[in-house]
Amino acid sequence: MANSTETYSAKNISVLKGLEAVRKRPAMYIGDVGTRGLHHLINEVVDNSIDEALAGFANKIVVTIHKDESVTVEDNGRGIPVDMHPEEHKSALEVVMTVLHAGGKFDKNSYKVSGGLHGVGVSVVNALSSWLKVEVKVNGALYFQEYHQGDPVAPVKEIGKAKKDESGTRVTFMPDREIFKTTTFKYDTIVERMRELAYLNKTISIRVIDERNGGEDETFHFKGGLIEFVKYLDESRIALHKTVYIEGEKDGTPVEVSFQYNDSYSENIFSYVNNINTHEGGTHLVGFKTALTRTLNNYAYKNNLVKEGKITLTGDDFREGLTAVISVKVGEPQFEGQTKTKLGNSETKSAVETLVGEKLSEYLEENPAVGKNIIEKCLRAAEAREAARKAKDLSRRKNVLDNMNLPGKLADCSITDPEHCEMYIVEGNSAGGSAKQGRDRRFQAILPLRGKILNVEKAKLHRILENNEIKTMISAIGSGFGADFDESKSRYGKIILMTDADVDGSHIRTLLLTFFYRYMKDLILSGKVYIAQPPLYRIKKGKEEYYAFDDDEKNEVLKRLKVNGKEVIHAELEGTEEANIKGVLISRYKGLGEMNPEQLWETTMNPETRTVLQVSLESAAIADKIFETLMGDDVEPRRAFIEKHAKYVRNLDI
Repeated sequence: MANSTETYSAKNISVLKGLEAVRKRPAMYIGDVGTRGLHHLINEVVDNSIDEALAGFANKIVVTIHKDESVTVEDNGRGIPVDMHPEEHKSALEVVMTVLHAGGKFDKNSYKVSGGLHGVGVSVVNALSSWLKVEVKVNGALYFQEYHQGDPVAPVKEIGKAKKDESGTRVTFMPDREIFKTTTFKYDTIVERMRELAYLNKTISIRVIDERNGGEDETFHFKGGLIEFVKYLDESRIALHKTVYIEGEKDGTPVEVSFQYNDSYSENIFSYVNNINTHEGGTHLVGFKTALTRTLNNYAYKNNLVKEGKITLTGDDFREGLTAVISVKVGEPQFEGQTKTKLGNSETKSAVETLVGEKLSEYLEENPAVGKNIIEKCLRAAEAREAARKAKDLSRRKNVLDNMNLPGKLADCSITDPEHCEMYIVEGNSAGGSAKQGRDRRFQAILPLRGKILNVEKAKLHRILENNEIKTMISAIGSGFGADFDESKSRYGKIILMTDADVDGSHIRTLLLTFFYRYMKDLILSGKVYIAQPPLYRIKKGKEEYYAFDDDEKNEVLKRLKVNGKEVIHAELEGTEEANIKGVLISRYKGLGEMNPEQLWETTMNPETRTVLQVSLESAAIADKIFETLMGDDVEPRRAFIEKHAKYVRNLDI
């Protein structure tokens, strides 16, 4: 027991009033204070507008990013109440904006269902903004209040009139630079979430305006809802039939499902609860899978599409090449799992299973050609599964996938606790050699890969298992893959992809990410996959040495060293990889192999000085769409993607 002359008494107990707790520990409320947390602010405000739409009172939402990085979210809902709150003795608007867990979503008479995972809402946005302004149109009047770091500047006041048929809320906020690492919003990140919300809520029109850099302006409204969502996700694939749509309510739970089979070999099922993307699934997903397997199996045998005893169809066979979106509205959702995005309500499983089973049976009876087409696809999947099983069994007999026999090219670490171990997957033997020499052998393992791995987006399972580089990765990681994957068996707490900063390196990284997304997704969901950030430039002046990870950082260093930027640009245009200007040596790295072990350790592998990017799945549906666009067979969507995003490219080697 420690000795102390200080007393521990009531004066040591801190009480954080109002929204102080949010400003003190922001990550507890929005996840982090980086890019992800910044964009979460917009989502929290939009969630309030979506709740109004779900309740049937709003059909338009406008999100505007202003030139100064402030954001406005406006809807045509009922407007936040402005009358006096009976308990707080101040305007209900001020209560909503300044009190945690205050709002209509906690009153089931106001909202039967509501979005937002934690219920902290707009008050947290207010707390984490340097300033916030809210305008409310209600009862023929326009009301206004302004806040500074969560505190009201003045009471709510009426500032004008509104038309009798006009109502709604307009919130404008400026993220606090004292809180966030960056306050620059990414247009694409906002657009993808708003597009997703528009698909999930077919009565809503969502417009996104970006007043910066020339001004982007897009409006999302999809009358077809989930049907159009599935078509969008499968845009780069060949559909085998018309999209199936199921809608209904069972035991008070509204259920919407849309799906279709395509010519791919991957399963793409995306589930939502009250517009929340449930990455980890849950009872609604289990209910859908159970209904799909049972109904299709019964249909196949009833119509003699499968011969008894010849082959047995499994759940995996019924889901190969399937793209599906499941959306349920649950009054009191219970979330669990690592990221609190796994639904736990047992009654939801029964509701989804019963409704999908009934409606799908009716659909198949009315559309026998579609039913036959689906079963034929499933039979081909079963045959491929059998071929893959035989290939896997053969591999196991040869000890290729046996974790007791690690691949020879793996330079393992001495520590065995996965939580303290990390494995670098390195492009090329040359860079792998430098990494092996430069690493900390206690906790860093190195796995060099030779060339580009197989594009798993286009390959059947047995072909994937025959690829040497993929087998090596599976063996080194030790947690299996695909349906047999068990994340808890991973031998490493971090898996870091380290490739060259050029086109080939980007391609290899994309191939690796495609593999992890398709066959080891839980590693990404649990935050164990990272991307190394090797420097692009080395700048040396006398004994001083600097590393720059992009052109902006390079220019900052050169500015400090008082080097003329025009001379550097001229040298780059001449194609030189090394320029000596006024005694400053500027080297551009073409690959990891050009760095010696000490430089590689110092810039890319030392945990105290390196920069690594954690791979996350903000939206699994959008991630799937991007992987299929970039790695699928259809060229046109890939060309359109490149043309749209080319202007954002900063470093490209040709």
